[in-house]
Amino acid sequence: MDRYGDDVLAPGWRTAGRPTVQKTPAERDLVVEVAADGYCGAVVGVRGGMVELEDRHGRVRVFPLGAGFLVEGVLVELVAPAAVAPTGPRRTASGSFAAPQQRARVARASRILVEGRHDAELVEKVWGDDLRAEGVVVEYLQGVDLLADVLQEDPPGPGRRYGVLVDHLVTGSKESRLADSVMRGPHGAHLKIVGHPHIDVWQCVRPEVLGIRAWPDVPRGIEWKVGVSRALGWPTGDQADIARTWRRILGSVKTYRDLDPALLGRVEELIDFVTVD
Repeated sequence: MDRYGDDVLAPGWRTAGRPTVQKTPAERDLVVEVAADGYCGAVVGVRGGMVELEDRHGRVRVFPLGAGFLVEGVLVELVAPAAVAPTGPRRTASGSFAAPQQRARVARASRILVEGRHDAELVEKVWGDDLRAEGVVVEYLQGVDLLADVLQEDPPGPGRRYGVLVDHLVTGSKESRLADSVMRGPHGAHLKIVGHPHIDVWQCVRPEVLGIRAWPDVPRGIEWKVGVSRALGWPTGDQADIARTWRRILGSVKTYRDLDPALLGRVEELIDFVTVD
């Protein structure tokens, strides 16, 4: 019998007797509790060493991966899930088959114009792979009111088609009147203007994706994005808050299935228009 016990310098002596904490991949929809404050939410994303947890009210908080989490009451260490190798032809976020890896393509003279930055980012999120494969550039106008000026400064023509995506393109709207006027002008032969019926491109994201039943109704006189953010309980103190709200909305979009079909068909129509040789 060894009266002095085991060798204290043997491997593992520092952790001897301590409970082991299981490493658990932060898979999407895994329900996790934060040990420090009791916040409970489902995993909705993992990026840059951080995990995003969404509670039952749709609020999202971000925490560093690692120890300090509970799963079904058991302490765990959250780790990034292993990447899953594709087993078949890869599809892009738009649902099309991904083109084989190839050298960067020179951009076409034809292009797609959208109203604002958020429109451009949403189109990039879903159709970016397809557009890069076709060499199509997406530019934003900062409002359809500037479309005529842009066409005057850099006009389309044969071999240089412009497809334009417009918000709130419904009968009698300001956007509809502007589109009709431009199409009757000197550049109409080389243009295609289409649009969705919603007030803003935010509404083109299906509400169920955000965990809400419908987009809120905003009374007249209140800036629409501010009104929506308030109704959803999100901060509206300054423009940075509105920008963060958009990042949350955009982050919820993974594929074309997360978008309203009213937008899907219109973007596909524009891509076909500007890629015709």
